Amino acid sequence: MQYFVTGATGFIGKRLVKKLLERKGSTVYFLMRKESEGKIPELREYWSASAARTVPVFGDLTSKKLGVSSEDIKKLKGQIDHFHHLAAVYDLSADEESQIAVNIEGTRNTVEFAKAIDAGHFHHVSSIAAAGLYEGVFREDMFEEAENYEHPYFLTKHESEKIVRKECKVPWTVYRPAMVVGDSHTGEMDKIDGPYYFFKLIQRMRQILPPWLPAVGLEGGRVNIVPVDYVVNALDYISHKAGIEKRAFHLVDPVGYRVGDVLDIFSRAAHAPKMNLFINAALLGFIPKSVKKGLMGVAPVRRIRSAIMKDLALPEDILTFVNYPTRFDSRDSQAILKGSGIEVPNLKDYAWRLWDYWERHLDPDLHIDRSLRGTVGGKVVLVTGGSSGIGLAAAHKFAEAGAVTIICGRDQEKLDEACKEAKAKGYEFIAYPADIADMADCDRFVKELIANHGGVDFLINNAGRSIRRAIEASYDRFHDFERTMQLNYFGCLRVTMGLLPAMVEKKKGHVVNISSIGVLTNAPRFSAYVASKAALDAWTRCASSEFADRGISFTTINMPLVRTPMIAPTNIYKNVPTLAPEEAADMIADACVSKPVRIATRLGITGQVLHALMPRVAQIAMNTSFRMFPDSAAAKGDKSGKPTLSPEAIALQQMMQGIHF
Repeated sequence: MQYFVTGATGFIGKRLVKKLLERKGSTVYFLMRKESEGKIPELREYWSASAARTVPVFGDLTSKKLGVSSEDIKKLKGQIDHFHHLAAVYDLSADEESQIAVNIEGTRNTVEFAKAIDAGHFHHVSSIAAAGLYEGVFREDMFEEAENYEHPYFLTKHESEKIVRKECKVPWTVYRPAMVVGDSHTGEMDKIDGPYYFFKLIQRMRQILPPWLPAVGLEGGRVNIVPVDYVVNALDYISHKAGIEKRAFHLVDPVGYRVGDVLDIFSRAAHAPKMNLFINAALLGFIPKSVKKGLMGVAPVRRIRSAIMKDLALPEDILTFVNYPTRFDSRDSQAILKGSGIEVPNLKDYAWRLWDYWERHLDPDLHIDRSLRGTVGGKVVLVTGGSSGIGLAAAHKFAEAGAVTIICGRDQEKLDEACKEAKAKGYEFIAYPADIADMADCDRFVKELIANHGGVDFLINNAGRSIRRAIEASYDRFHDFERTMQLNYFGCLRVTMGLLPAMVEKKKGHVVNISSIGVLTNAPRFSAYVASKAALDAWTRCASSEFADRGISFTTINMPLVRTPMIAPTNIYKNVPTLAPEEAADMIADACVSKPVRIATRLGITGQVLHALMPRVAQIAMNTSFRMFPDSAAAKGDKSGKPTLSPEAIALQQMMQGIHF
């Protein structure tokens, strides 16, 4: 048996050739551009076939008769039993011109070539997109009934099939695969398409929300998904059966799934929150098209939509097809495949393989330099409060990554010790003594930075002061609130605002503000500290909005409890699970690399959601913990006493890791 295949290097075509070569004595001729000749050895290795059985025919899909030489046409004439045409643009986001050139004109050229070589049977791999957005059930014997196929992808699939039906002079058969995903056994896929477009959204949900938290999903129309191995096996089997001339076969899942079901299946496969509540996307249909068009004409709406779609790696047109209206009848395919053992596997059984392969090989973030060195290497990074604790751990990471690392602090001895530590590790810090709480000293320090370094590329506002004392014990200590606000809020602002003009001039810069989980949970006994950090958070939200179009970004880290000298006076923290400074430094590094708006723990986000949805319940929970944990001995002025904790308090400590008590 001798075959000719177009699209033999594609995702489906490559696998179909391998399947055809399993037939004893078979030879496959495949179309290839001359400039791609170097791929042939790799293809033959994949196919496990010799040069005698895999013969390249050089040409171009967009040329008349595929641009194949007259000599090759003469050699092939009358020799090809089956001609499989798979070459096409399968990309929803491809431009209209290329889709017309390949899908329509390319098919016309292929049909002419098949006639020129007198192929025995022409097998055209079309798509369910040929039906357009047909309202209802589209049968295998239907074609002219297609409707709403104005979109280039649907239009070119429909028109290419029409060419086969009207112009093909040799016996033909059409195959309409559904949305093709990776191999159901290995998960292997070669591109982002179909449901894969939503994987980044699911991944973000997993990163932000705990897996047990119920999520709201989008319910839409039915989508039909089939794995590539089913498509290849069905193509190979049906194309060799008798009585298939001038017929179309739907290679689809006879069951099909709604959009919401698909998202939920992949959310479960990704260990992301399960979608327990669905909103029907059809509800959005009540909005008149004129209103939608008018909204898209408003610049802020366009920018927001574009930013969201880009961030989630979604093509612009994807939302158009959420309410997909078509279902596909496949009784002819099911009948001819009966007894062959070829059937569509349940998506729930192999979704995890697709997810795993995507996350390991196709996730767009894998192809971006996400290393700290790639981000800060050669850049100027300032870490305030960098002589100890979190700041020092972060400074070491930046210096190791090749950044010009500047640290500042009030204690010259600690700065000198930090510099010696860095030198012993093979790099160096640039240290400046500065009191961030002193506005005059802030101004002096900023002027020195600009004069010596031209400003900074990354600013880590880490210097801070924490006070753990109940308000009842602070009536005569108003200075606690003043000094906390002076450093945590005014000091950070003074440094940031001093360095922003240089960032604006360079049109780039990133500011990381170390906030607290207490801002999200409203931790009792930390009213002075939480208020100062909340003020910084609010200022940052305003600033990020103002500078969003100036190349300057901000990240707020709602840091959980970290074992640093700052918490040493509180004895009960000795038994509380805390982060090591190095772990906190990893969060700062991630803030510089990924530049998210906020980094927070799941516990912190849960606390914020609880306060937003059930504030009274949140108050009761926090008041209970407040009464469980007394003021520290230091807060009471007793330097020797140790607070006694109840068994309930000890258990709660372990459960609520990172919460300030």
